[in-house]
Amino acid sequence: MLTQAMNVLHMHQKVTLMVNRYEVFADDNGEPGQLVAFVEQKRLAFKEQVTIYTDSGRSRVLAGFRARKVIDLGSGYDVLDGDGRPIGAFRKDFGKSLTNSTWHLDQAGAPVATGSERNAGLAILRRLWGVLPLVNGIPFPFRYHFDFARDGRPVFSVDKKTWVRDHYLIRIEDPQVDRRVVIAQAVAVDALQSR
Repeated sequence: MLTQAMNVLHMHQKVTLMVNRYEVFADDNGEPGQLVAFVEQKRLAFKEQVTIYTDSGRSRVLAGFRARKVIDLGSGYDVLDGDGRPIGAFRKDFGKSLTNSTWHLDQAGAPVATGSERNAGLAILRRLWGVLPLVNGIPFPFRYHFDFARDGRPVFSVDKKTWVRDHYLIRIEDPQVDRRVVIAQAVAVDALQSR
């Protein structure tokens, strides 16, 4: 069960034919422990909507996020709790993301947190990778990381831990940030990155 006291989470992506699936685990001495969230994102959706469940049986909705518009260049995404009430929002900064992917995360009662790729050189290489004819279609072989901060203080980070498979370590440093919003943003960092 996801709790506000959790400061480290592990997220693993599983790619299937019709959906991207993410499993989020509690930390167990540096390794993935108990499953705390199960996420499904439909591919090729006209208007993005992602559901975060409490378990792989999809018995209860923990949270989710949905696009405000069909075309999402700089558009926002609303994060909703299991009952459909807003608990936060995020958006990609389209202009800044041309060279270094940048996200803005809003949560009621707190200033905006901004997250961007930790390594600017790797960010540019990742963009070039997709247009180079010899490597087009080959997965990007380098790990990349995002750091989110508010007023100069760290909020959380999303670190890609594996070279080929998408396994991430999420470290949360702000005790006030809603863990459901963090999971939604972490999924977006992976699932919506190429948009």
